[in-house]
Amino acid sequence: MTLLIKTDIDRGNAWAEALAANFPELKTVNWPFDGDPAEIDYALVWQPPKGELKRYPNLKAIFSVGAGIDHLASDPDLPRGIPVVRMVEPGLTAGMSEYVVLAVLNHHRFMLDYAAQRRAKLWEEIPQVPAEARQVGVLGLGVLGRDALEKLKPFGFRLAGWSRTPKSITGVTCFHGSGGLEEFLAETDILVCLLPLTAETTGILNAGTFAKLPAGAAVINVGRGGQLVERDLLAALDSGQIGGATLDVFQKEPLPEDHPFWEHPRVFMTPHVASMTVPQTAVRAIVANIQRLEAGESLQHVVDLKRGY
Repeated sequence: MTLLIKTDIDRGNAWAEALAANFPELKTVNWPFDGDPAEIDYALVWQPPKGELKRYPNLKAIFSVGAGIDHLASDPDLPRGIPVVRMVEPGLTAGMSEYVVLAVLNHHRFMLDYAAQRRAKLWEEIPQVPAEARQVGVLGLGVLGRDALEKLKPFGFRLAGWSRTPKSITGVTCFHGSGGLEEFLAETDILVCLLPLTAETTGILNAGTFAKLPAGAAVINVGRGGQLVERDLLAALDSGQIGGATLDVFQKEPLPEDHPFWEHPRVFMTPHVASMTVPQTAVRAIVANIQRLEAGESLQHVVDLKRGY
C-alpha cells in the first residue's frame, strides 16, 4: 500500500513520520511524485493542482487534510467513483470549538470596544449584558457546529442553530431550510458561520442576511471566505447594523495588504488558523479508515460531492 501526501513540505514530512509510527505497513511518498502513478493507492491532500488526482489509476480513496472539501469538489477533473473523505478527528473539532468560544466571549464582553478605548487612552466601563440575554446562533449543525454549541452551553447563552435539513439538539433551538433562516436570524445577537462551502452557501453572509439580524449583532466567520460578501460586511459595519466581526477566512488568502479589513476598528482577524489539523493526532483517523477499507469495511466520513459535504 502506498499513500501520496500533498501538503506543504514541512507538514508533509510530519504526516509521513506520524503515519510511519502508527501504520508502518503503509508506504508514503511526497508530492510531486515521479514514480509509477499506478503505485498510488491512497492520497492525503490539501489543495492539490486541478487534474492531479486523475493521474493515479488505482486510487482507492482521497483524504482531505481539513474538514472542508471544497478544494477537491471544485476540481472538474477529480476522478469520479473514488470516495472522498473529510477530516473528522477530536483535535480538529476541539480546536474549532476553542476558537468559537473565544470569539463569542470577545464580542459578548465588548473586547473590540475596550481595544478601541485602549488606543484612545480612555478608561470607561461598559455595562455588562447577561449571557442569558444574548442568543448565539450557529449556521451549520455538523460535527463542528454541534460541538461548538455544546461547549457554549455552560456560559448560559440562549443557543440556536440553523441547517439545511431538520436537526434536534438538546438545549438548542433548531431551524432549517430557507423558511427557517429569517426567524433564526431575527433573534441572533452573535452569528457564527460553520457551514461547508457549497453553491447554496456561497455568499450567504451578505447584506440581506445582515439586515435580518438585530442591530449591532456580531458576525464570526470560521467557515469559508467564499461565504462572506466582504463589501456588504464593510457597509454593515460602517452603518452600525453589524457591531463587530471576527474573521478567520477570506475571499483571497493571504489577505491583500491594501484590504480595508486590516485597519477596520470593528474587525478582529486571524490568518485561517481557527483550527488546524495536527498530524500526530489526526493520523489515527486516516489509519483507521485505511484499515477499514483494506478489511472490506465501509469508510467513515465520506462526503457527497454533489452536496459539497
